[in-house]
Amino acid sequence: MIPDLEIPLLRTFLAVHDTGSITLAGKQVGRTQPAITHQMHRLERALGRPLFDGERRHGALTRDGEVLLAYARKLLSLNDEIRERFEAPDIAGRVRLGVPDLYAAFLLPAVLAGFARVYPQVEIELRCSRSVQLRLALAREEIDLALMTRQPDQDSGIVVREEPLVWVAARGGDLDLRSPLPLALLPPGSIYRQCALDALGQVGRSWAITAVSDSIAGLQAAVHAGLAVSIFPLCAVNGEIRQIAAGSGLPDLPALKIVLQRKPGEAPTAAEHLAQYILSELGNIVI
Repeated sequence: MIPDLEIPLLRTFLAVHDTGSITLAGKQVGRTQPAITHQMHRLERALGRPLFDGERRHGALTRDGEVLLAYARKLLSLNDEIRERFEAPDIAGRVRLGVPDLYAAFLLPAVLAGFARVYPQVEIELRCSRSVQLRLALAREEIDLALMTRQPDQDSGIVVREEPLVWVAARGGDLDLRSPLPLALLPPGSIYRQCALDALGQVGRSWAITAVSDSIAGLQAAVHAGLAVSIFPLCAVNGEIRQIAAGSGLPDLPALKIVLQRKPGEAPTAAEHLAQYILSELGNIVI
Protein backbone atom coordinates (compact mmCIF):
# COMPACT_ATOMS: atom_id res chain seq x y z
CA MET A 1 0.00 0.00 0.00
CA ILE A 2 1.26 3.46 -0.91
CA PRO A 3 1.80 5.51 2.27
CA ASP A 4 0.31 8.97 2.82
CA LEU A 5 2.30 11.44 0.77
CA GLU A 6 4.21 14.15 2.60
CA ILE A 7 3.45 17.75 1.73
CA PRO A 8 7.14 18.84 1.82
CA LEU A 9 8.01 16.15 -0.74
CA LEU A 10 5.29 17.34 -3.08
CA ARG A 11 6.33 20.98 -2.63
CA THR A 12 9.91 20.08 -3.54
CA PHE A 13 8.69 18.03 -6.50
CA LEU A 14 6.83 21.05 -7.85
CA ALA A 15 9.82 23.29 -7.26
CA VAL A 16 12.11 20.97 -9.24
CA HIS A 17 9.66 20.85 -12.13
CA ASP A 18 8.79 24.56 -12.17
CA THR A 19 12.36 25.82 -11.91
CA GLY A 20 13.84 23.07 -14.09
CA SER A 21 16.81 22.92 -11.77
CA ILE A 22 17.66 21.18 -8.51
CA THR A 23 19.84 24.15 -7.59
CA LEU A 24 17.03 26.67 -8.09
CA ALA A 25 14.53 24.35 -6.44
CA GLY A 26 16.81 24.15 -3.40
CA LYS A 27 16.88 27.94 -3.13
CA GLN A 28 13.09 28.06 -3.43
CA VAL A 29 12.36 25.52 -0.70
CA GLY A 30 15.42 26.23 1.44
CA ARG A 31 17.24 22.90 1.07
CA THR A 32 20.60 21.73 -0.24
CA GLN A 33 21.00 19.91 -3.55
CA PRO A 34 21.67 16.53 -1.84
CA ALA A 35 18.58 17.03 0.31
CA ILE A 36 16.47 17.75 -2.78
CA THR A 37 17.77 14.61 -4.49
CA HIS A 38 17.08 12.53 -1.38
CA GLN A 39 13.52 13.87 -1.17
CA MET A 40 12.82 12.96 -4.80
CA HIS A 41 14.19 9.45 -4.21
CA ARG A 42 11.84 9.11 -1.24
CA LEU A 43 8.86 10.29 -3.30
CA GLU A 44 9.62 7.84 -6.10
CA ARG A 45 10.03 4.98 -3.62
CA ALA A 46 6.74 5.86 -1.93
CA LEU A 47 4.87 5.78 -5.25
CA GLY A 48 6.83 2.93 -6.74
CA ARG A 49 7.21 4.80 -10.01
CA PRO A 50 9.96 6.88 -11.63
CA LEU A 51 8.87 10.49 -11.82
CA PHE A 52 11.70 12.08 -13.75
CA ASP A 53 12.70 11.27 -17.32
CA GLY A 54 16.48 11.06 -17.59
CA GLU A 55 18.56 13.18 -15.27
CA ARG A 56 16.54 14.49 -12.37
CA ARG A 57 18.38 17.77 -12.21
CA HIS A 58 16.70 19.00 -15.42
CA GLY A 59 13.17 18.49 -14.10
CA ALA A 60 11.79 16.58 -17.12
CA LEU A 61 8.92 14.30 -16.07
CA THR A 62 7.81 10.82 -17.01
CA ARG A 63 4.13 10.22 -17.77
CA ASP A 64 3.63 9.22 -14.13
CA GLY A 65 5.40 12.41 -13.08
CA GLU A 66 3.02 14.47 -15.22
CA VAL A 67 0.03 12.75 -13.61
CA LEU A 68 1.41 13.48 -10.16
CA LEU A 69 2.08 17.09 -11.12
CA ALA A 70 -1.61 17.91 -11.52
CA TYR A 71 -2.55 16.19 -8.26
CA ALA A 72 0.34 17.84 -6.40
CA ARG A 73 -0.77 21.32 -7.47
CA LYS A 74 -4.33 20.68 -6.27
CA LEU A 75 -3.19 19.18 -2.98
CA LEU A 76 -0.74 21.96 -2.22
CA SER A 77 -3.28 24.61 -3.16
CA LEU A 78 -5.78 23.12 -0.71
CA ASN A 79 -3.09 22.72 1.95
CA ASP A 80 -2.05 26.37 1.59
CA GLU A 81 -5.67 27.50 1.63
CA ILE A 82 -6.23 25.64 4.93
CA ARG A 83 -3.09 27.16 6.45
CA GLU A 84 -4.07 30.64 5.27
CA ARG A 85 -7.55 30.29 6.76
CA PHE A 86 -6.42 29.16 10.19
CA GLU A 87 -3.46 31.54 10.38
CA ALA A 88 -5.73 34.52 9.75
CA PRO A 89 -7.12 36.39 12.77
CA ASP A 90 -10.86 36.23 13.43
CA ILE A 91 -12.04 39.49 11.88
CA ALA A 92 -15.66 40.50 11.47
CA GLY A 93 -17.30 43.62 10.10
CA ARG A 94 -18.35 45.37 6.91
CA VAL A 95 -16.14 46.99 4.29
CA ARG A 96 -17.41 49.44 1.70
CA LEU A 97 -15.21 48.97 -1.38
CA GLY A 98 -15.49 51.23 -4.41
CA VAL A 99 -14.25 50.00 -7.77
CA PRO A 100 -14.95 50.70 -11.47
CA ASP A 101 -17.08 48.00 -13.03
CA LEU A 102 -14.34 46.80 -15.36
CA TYR A 103 -11.95 46.07 -12.47
CA ALA A 104 -14.76 44.48 -10.49
CA ALA A 105 -15.51 42.16 -13.40
CA PHE A 106 -12.03 41.33 -14.66
CA LEU A 107 -9.52 41.76 -11.84
CA LEU A 108 -11.24 41.35 -8.49
CA PRO A 109 -13.27 38.08 -8.59
CA ALA A 110 -10.39 35.76 -7.67
CA VAL A 111 -9.05 38.21 -5.08
CA LEU A 112 -12.41 38.69 -3.36
CA ALA A 113 -13.11 34.96 -3.43
CA GLY A 114 -9.79 34.30 -1.71
CA PHE A 115 -10.44 37.02 0.87
CA ALA A 116 -13.90 35.57 1.62
CA ARG A 117 -12.36 32.16 2.31
CA VAL A 118 -9.83 33.63 4.73
CA TYR A 119 -12.20 36.10 6.39
CA PRO A 120 -15.68 34.57 6.11
CA GLN A 121 -17.15 36.92 8.71
CA VAL A 122 -16.31 40.08 6.77
CA GLU A 123 -19.10 41.48 4.61
CA ILE A 124 -17.98 43.39 1.51
CA GLU A 125 -20.28 46.05 0.09
CA LEU A 126 -19.26 46.86 -3.50
CA ARG A 127 -19.93 50.23 -5.10
CA CYS A 128 -19.19 50.17 -8.82
CA SER A 129 -18.58 53.61 -10.26
CA ARG A 130 -16.08 55.56 -12.35
CA SER A 131 -12.80 56.52 -10.72
CA VAL A 132 -13.56 60.26 -10.67
CA GLN A 133 -16.76 59.54 -8.74
CA LEU A 134 -15.00 57.18 -6.33
CA ARG A 135 -12.57 59.93 -5.34
CA LEU A 136 -15.52 62.07 -4.29
CA ALA A 137 -17.08 59.15 -2.41
CA LEU A 138 -13.83 58.64 -0.50
CA ALA A 139 -13.63 62.31 0.42
CA ARG A 140 -17.21 62.15 1.74
CA GLU A 141 -16.33 58.90 3.58
CA GLU A 142 -19.14 57.07 1.82
CA ILE A 143 -16.72 54.20 1.15
CA ASP A 144 -13.76 52.83 3.10
CA LEU A 145 -11.51 51.84 0.21
CA ALA A 146 -11.33 52.51 -3.51
CA LEU A 147 -9.49 50.57 -6.18
CA MET A 148 -9.36 52.93 -9.12
CA THR A 149 -7.42 54.41 -12.00
CA ARG A 150 -4.99 57.11 -10.93
CA GLN A 151 -6.06 60.47 -12.35
CA PRO A 152 -3.61 63.01 -13.85
CA ASP A 153 -4.01 65.36 -10.87
CA GLN A 154 -3.81 62.58 -8.26
CA ASP A 155 -0.69 61.77 -6.27
CA SER A 156 -2.33 59.79 -3.49
CA GLY A 157 -3.02 56.08 -3.22
CA ILE A 158 -0.78 53.02 -3.43
CA VAL A 159 0.01 51.76 -6.92
CA VAL A 160 -1.18 48.14 -7.10
CA ARG A 161 -0.37 47.39 -10.73
CA GLU A 162 0.00 49.01 -14.13
CA GLU A 163 -2.54 48.05 -16.76
CA PRO A 164 -1.76 48.51 -20.48
CA LEU A 165 -4.38 50.22 -22.65
CA VAL A 166 -5.16 48.68 -26.04
CA TRP A 167 -7.37 49.40 -29.04
CA VAL A 168 -10.19 46.89 -29.55
CA ALA A 169 -12.67 46.13 -32.33
CA ALA A 170 -15.17 43.49 -33.35
CA ARG A 171 -13.77 40.26 -34.73
CA GLY A 172 -13.75 40.22 -38.51
CA GLY A 173 -14.43 43.94 -38.87
CA ASP A 174 -12.33 46.68 -40.44
CA LEU A 175 -13.54 49.73 -38.52
CA ASP A 176 -9.99 50.55 -37.49
CA LEU A 177 -9.21 51.30 -41.15
CA ARG A 178 -12.03 53.82 -41.61
CA SER A 179 -11.70 57.57 -41.57
CA PRO A 180 -12.93 59.21 -39.49
CA LEU A 181 -12.34 56.48 -36.92
CA PRO A 182 -15.65 55.59 -35.17
CA LEU A 183 -15.15 55.54 -31.40
CA ALA A 184 -17.04 54.15 -28.41
CA LEU A 185 -15.86 55.93 -25.28
CA LEU A 186 -16.68 56.67 -21.67
CA PRO A 187 -18.20 60.12 -20.92
CA PRO A 188 -16.09 63.29 -20.61
CA GLY A 189 -13.84 63.29 -17.55
CA SER A 190 -12.67 59.72 -18.15
CA ILE A 191 -8.92 59.23 -18.36
CA TYR A 192 -9.51 56.40 -20.87
CA ARG A 193 -11.39 58.78 -23.15
CA GLN A 194 -8.70 61.44 -22.82
CA CYS A 195 -5.91 58.95 -23.57
CA ALA A 196 -7.66 57.85 -26.76
CA LEU A 197 -8.30 61.37 -28.04
CA ASP A 198 -4.82 62.62 -27.10
CA ALA A 199 -3.16 59.69 -28.88
CA LEU A 200 -5.22 60.18 -32.04
CA GLY A 201 -4.56 63.91 -31.97
CA GLN A 202 -0.81 63.38 -31.75
CA VAL A 203 -0.79 61.39 -35.03
CA GLY A 204 -3.38 63.53 -36.77
CA ARG A 205 -5.96 60.73 -37.10
CA SER A 206 -9.52 61.97 -37.62
CA TRP A 207 -12.22 60.48 -35.39
CA ALA A 208 -15.91 60.62 -34.59
CA ILE A 209 -17.56 59.50 -31.34
CA THR A 210 -20.44 57.22 -32.32
CA ALA A 211 -21.22 55.64 -28.92
CA VAL A 212 -20.89 56.81 -25.31
CA SER A 213 -21.44 54.59 -22.28
CA ASP A 214 -20.86 55.05 -18.57
CA SER A 215 -19.94 51.36 -18.19
CA ILE A 216 -17.52 48.90 -19.73
CA ALA A 217 -20.49 46.64 -20.55
CA GLY A 218 -21.95 49.33 -22.79
CA LEU A 219 -18.66 49.84 -24.57
CA GLN A 220 -18.28 46.09 -25.06
CA ALA A 221 -21.74 45.94 -26.61
CA ALA A 222 -20.94 48.77 -29.02
CA VAL A 223 -17.65 47.18 -30.04
CA HIS A 224 -19.07 43.66 -30.34
CA ALA A 225 -21.92 44.96 -32.51
CA GLY A 226 -19.40 46.51 -34.90
CA LEU A 227 -20.49 50.10 -34.22
CA ALA A 228 -17.09 51.44 -33.19
CA VAL A 229 -13.60 50.72 -31.94
CA SER A 230 -12.69 51.53 -28.37
CA ILE A 231 -9.86 51.67 -25.85
CA PHE A 232 -9.83 49.02 -23.10
CA PRO A 233 -7.46 47.99 -20.36
CA LEU A 234 -5.83 44.74 -21.40
CA CYS A 235 -7.54 42.85 -18.55
CA ALA A 236 -10.96 43.54 -20.11
CA VAL A 237 -10.22 42.05 -23.54
CA ASN A 238 -12.16 38.81 -23.95
CA GLY A 239 -12.88 36.35 -26.73
CA GLU A 240 -15.79 38.34 -28.16
CA ILE A 241 -13.61 41.21 -29.34
CA ARG A 242 -10.12 41.49 -30.77
CA GLN A 243 -7.16 43.55 -29.74
CA ILE A 244 -5.99 45.66 -32.66
CA ALA A 245 -2.39 44.74 -33.29
CA ALA A 246 0.45 47.20 -33.00
CA GLY A 247 1.46 48.60 -36.37
CA SER A 248 -2.14 48.73 -37.61
CA GLY A 249 -2.01 52.49 -38.01
CA LEU A 250 -3.52 53.36 -34.65
CA PRO A 251 -1.23 55.14 -32.17
CA ASP A 252 0.35 53.44 -29.17
CA LEU A 253 -1.39 53.90 -25.85
CA PRO A 254 0.06 54.32 -22.35
CA ALA A 255 -0.27 52.01 -19.38
CA LEU A 256 -2.39 53.37 -16.55
CA LYS A 257 -1.74 52.96 -12.85
CA ILE A 258 -4.34 51.22 -10.70
CA VAL A 259 -4.20 52.54 -7.14
CA LEU A 260 -5.72 51.57 -3.82
CA GLN A 261 -6.75 54.47 -1.62
CA ARG A 262 -8.25 54.56 1.86
CA LYS A 263 -10.76 57.09 3.13
CA PRO A 264 -9.43 59.93 5.31
CA GLY A 265 -8.92 59.04 8.95
CA GLU A 266 -8.67 55.62 10.52
CA ALA A 267 -9.99 52.69 8.49
CA PRO A 268 -12.01 49.91 10.17
CA THR A 269 -10.01 46.79 11.01
CA ALA A 270 -11.84 44.74 8.40
CA ALA A 271 -11.13 47.39 5.75
CA GLU A 272 -7.44 47.41 6.59
CA HIS A 273 -7.25 43.62 6.24
CA LEU A 274 -8.98 43.81 2.86
CA ALA A 275 -6.59 46.55 1.76
CA GLN A 276 -3.56 44.46 2.68
CA TYR A 277 -5.04 41.40 0.96
CA ILE A 278 -5.67 43.32 -2.26
CA LEU A 279 -2.16 44.77 -2.20
CA SER A 280 -0.60 41.33 -1.75
CA GLU A 281 -2.76 39.49 -4.28
CA LEU A 282 -3.84 41.78 -7.09
CA GLY A 283 -0.40 42.22 -8.59
CA ASN A 284 -0.21 38.43 -9.02
CA ILE A 285 -3.31 38.22 -11.22
CA VAL A 286 -2.17 37.33 -14.73
CA ILE A 287 -4.42 38.14 -17.61
